[in-house]
Amino acid sequence: MAETLRDVLDAAARGVFPPADGGTTIVPQYSPRDAGVLAFTAHSVVFTDEDPAWVRAALAAVDCDALAATMNPVFLAAFMARTGRGTDTIDVLAVGQALPGEPSVALTRIADPGRPRVAGSLRRRDEVRVWAADGGLLVLGRGVAGRLEAAVEVAEPVRDRGLGRLLATAARQLSDGEPVWAQVSAGNARSLRAFQAAGYRPVGSEALFVPR
Repeated sequence: MAETLRDVLDAAARGVFPPADGGTTIVPQYSPRDAGVLAFTAHSVVFTDEDPAWVRAALAAVDCDALAATMNPVFLAAFMARTGRGTDTIDVLAVGQALPGEPSVALTRIADPGRPRVAGSLRRRDEVRVWAADGGLLVLGRGVAGRLEAAVEVAEPVRDRGLGRLLATAARQLSDGEPVWAQVSAGNARSLRAFQAAGYRPVGSEALFVPR
């Protein structure tokens, strides 16, 4: 089993996952900012600087199937109470490999921290870069364990025309050869469809805990 969070993510990007043995691996945080839980098929990874003994005791106290314990609201609430952190939602975690060529949608590099999508990325990512398209926005930045993460936004008047797919594809073309990760709320079916249409492969779920 990989020993660091980055090892886990790099392996998952290659299609190599933790053993589906019902277990939970606990690894240290990559940075003080990000703690959380990754749930793969029948194996979870908790990344935290908290005492591993506390994590295992908290999981054992959850009254549910052991496979579901790490994403159970009882454990997630205990995690927040223990760390003083907050979380927004449980996301589907997907990854797309780098693509050659230039984006097929016209993009203009901008600096606009006033937009909510950009402001959120600046709080949770480093090295944030932003591009505007006609009716859309693409954001790339380094998030959990330094991985390259993409976020896209499409204006309501131009939705359902494939722009989300084009922006998600452009992220892979702008990645300088490394995989691109996307965190999408499980209920955001429109965004999930766009990333899947752009060739991103769902690899698990993620609950990210950040300082309040």
